[in-house]
Amino acid sequence: MGQRSKTPVNAIDGFSEPLDRLRAALEASCVVGVWDWDIVRHVVVYDAGAARLLAGDPALAETELDGSTAIGAVHPADHAWLLDHVQQASKTGGLAVAEYRVVAPDGTVRWLLSRGRMFQDANGRPVRSRGIIIDITEMHQGSERYVLSDLSAPADALERAADLAIALKRTLDGDTPAEVRAAADVLLMSLGRAIARSSFHR
Repeated sequence: MGQRSKTPVNAIDGFSEPLDRLRAALEASCVVGVWDWDIVRHVVVYDAGAARLLAGDPALAETELDGSTAIGAVHPADHAWLLDHVQQASKTGGLAVAEYRVVAPDGTVRWLLSRGRMFQDANGRPVRSRGIIIDITEMHQGSERYVLSDLSAPADALERAADLAIALKRTLDGDTPAEVRAAADVLLMSLGRAIARSSFHR
């Protein structure tokens, strides 16, 4: 009989890399971020990835941001367009997907895909929106912004999974084991990439 290996196996990726190295790789990739917009109070809360990409500062994560701070890194040419899109989407409710540019501190222009769901109260007033963003610069084709919003269509499996993954990430706190938080990050990253790929093929 062969001897059993004593090398630890990471249940997330099958390798023995420490979880904090995986987390660092995810954070450095800027692939995924999560946002939570309280429409009634006019504040947005980002995780570190979204704060880095949209506000230009990961230190702003988990703090309530006003509108101008929340989109501080959005390309100036996309500011008015994005604000108009967000206002329209909040009035109609449902799912909205948008693509736009951000400018990194070093001046590099990146393309983001934002996918979120707008929630309304019983009277049809917009109250909250939650979603994910991913950096799609490497996948981007052409130079045009776009919006996809088929609000009458039922959510597909990826959209439902993204809603649940966002809720999961928001539920976890500092006392949650590191491997669970890393698994939630991996799940969001994978869903974000899958949503981006499916958006390009619609």
